[in-house]
Amino acid sequence: MITTHNLGFPRIGKNRELKFALESYWRGDTTQADLQERGQALRQNHWQLQHQLDYLPVGDFSFYDQVLDTSALLGNLPTRADNQANALDRYFQVARGQSQAENPCQHIAAGEMTKWFDTNYHYIVPEFTAQTQFTLYADNLIAQIKEAQQHQPKIKPVIIGPVSYLWLGKTKDNSNKLDLLDDLVACYEQLLITLAQHDIEWVQIDEPILVTELDNAWQHALKKTYFSLNKTPVKLLLTSYFGELKENLHLACELPVAGLHLDAINAFTEITQVIDWLAPHKILSLGVINGRNIWKTDLNTTLAWLEPLYARLNDRLWLAPSCSLLHVPVDLNSEQQFDQEIQSWLAFAVQKLDELTVLSTALNEGRNTVAEALTLNATAIESRNSSTRVHNPKVKTRVAHIDADASNRQSAYSKRAVIQKQRFNLPLFPTTTIGSFPQTPEIRQARKQFRLGEIDEQHYQQFIKNEIIHAIEQQEVLGLDVLVHGEAERNDMVEYFGQQLDGYAFSQFGWVQSYGSRCVKPPIIFGDISRPKPMTVDWATYAQSLSNKPVKGMLTGSVTLLNWSFVRDDQPRSQTCLQLALAIRDEVLDLEAAGIRIIQIDEAALREGLPLRQSQWQSYLD
Repeated sequence: MITTHNLGFPRIGKNRELKFALESYWRGDTTQADLQERGQALRQNHWQLQHQLDYLPVGDFSFYDQVLDTSALLGNLPTRADNQANALDRYFQVARGQSQAENPCQHIAAGEMTKWFDTNYHYIVPEFTAQTQFTLYADNLIAQIKEAQQHQPKIKPVIIGPVSYLWLGKTKDNSNKLDLLDDLVACYEQLLITLAQHDIEWVQIDEPILVTELDNAWQHALKKTYFSLNKTPVKLLLTSYFGELKENLHLACELPVAGLHLDAINAFTEITQVIDWLAPHKILSLGVINGRNIWKTDLNTTLAWLEPLYARLNDRLWLAPSCSLLHVPVDLNSEQQFDQEIQSWLAFAVQKLDELTVLSTALNEGRNTVAEALTLNATAIESRNSSTRVHNPKVKTRVAHIDADASNRQSAYSKRAVIQKQRFNLPLFPTTTIGSFPQTPEIRQARKQFRLGEIDEQHYQQFIKNEIIHAIEQQEVLGLDVLVHGEAERNDMVEYFGQQLDGYAFSQFGWVQSYGSRCVKPPIIFGDISRPKPMTVDWATYAQSLSNKPVKGMLTGSVTLLNWSFVRDDQPRSQTCLQLALAIRDEVLDLEAAGIRIIQIDEAALREGLPLRQSQWQSYLD
């Protein structure tokens, strides 16, 4: 029989319950007991939503970040955290920092935050010195295990592997992180023994660094670590995700673990090689449902290549999403106002687990037992593939005709600089701002009133104009040389543009955790992108009319629009990015024609799209 499991579930709640519980506690409106109760209720609910799985994940819930949880588990919170505080408050001190009320100049600095591999999730970077020692504090994890065991006897704790944990961290004294490996592995051995004492058979141990370029030292660290952990009484499922194993494939197959998880979405071409190299006593878990995107899985096509694998592997085959479902919204059924056709093409976390159940049932009992589900899925897949809303021949033709001239300016910079100097007469070091003024409560309230129909468009536009007047006046008083209009009309630097572009859709409740209580609702690129009409010209020209100084046109760049959206998976991302670039180019030309002579294009997410392997960076940058 096929075994199904999940690498992790979104923890924020389908209505962002965790966000509001955290912020209430941080404001002092609720107690720590209230927060713990809310966390327990969320875990219970999430386990219930995963009841169809053979193994429930435990340890994937976090009040802030799973890497910070690992630091707490290993007794590796920075010493600057207040030892007099309780464990949860010390944890939040590292996550968020803390000012001392009696002396605001004395504060506890928050830990550094950075991106989790190539996702839009952030983690708190572990800190090390040559003197770092690890001590196991497993009470929180054990408590969650006991909670879960009341629902289902088969549970699978989820932990970050020791080598990835070291790799993700930074030393504060330029020491060698790998010198800490022996002490760290000893702590992990103690953890695994403790888990076995609580009737745990399988442990998911995540080593996502296996999809990165590792030198000999880190490859050796992985070998050394798992030959040590192999002595413990639990079975280890070694988990990688987000990419191909490539030169680490043989290493991953030969490590002495009971099972290996492969991201079959991103490493599909490596499945056959892994099966050939994996020892006959080892489990192979395949991540067959995309845990990073929100499109329905083509179940019939997936079954077509899974069935011969199942015939070969039998009980050794496990199925799961490709990675933790942390990176997708919770439940598509929460959406009440979504475009019904587009919604039929989507799957959020709950629906992805339903897809997993259909696949396992079809393999275990035959396709006929889930014939209706497979037919509905095929209908949705065909609808998307053939939709004229997805495929616009004019856009595709325009992209196909992009040539070298489109990437070249008509004049060299040396020539343009002379013209620009004459036109603007700016000082040698002109002053400006990066763009947006604060989104005040008054601005947010006006936008909400307009959205709800409580004020009409005329009143709303006059309100925004007043905000622009205020922004221009403030910059004039300060004596800035190049002004901005303040962007009061923009709810978000991506959503504002996406709402005006064909090919974008927006959910009501498609929230995804970025870090802590910070949640984002990425727009969805479902089809070919085009710009029906100018998006910023009216506001920019109005702002320019208020001053004799140049006012910048402000645009979000195509790469940021791409990287901060859920992107269609039926064509290369580069093609979607070129479509976005043409739309932004149209806006640039219209701004220019309207007399806006300085245009700023923001690429806040440019670096986020870099591949995990540096050897692949150039194609992305090109």
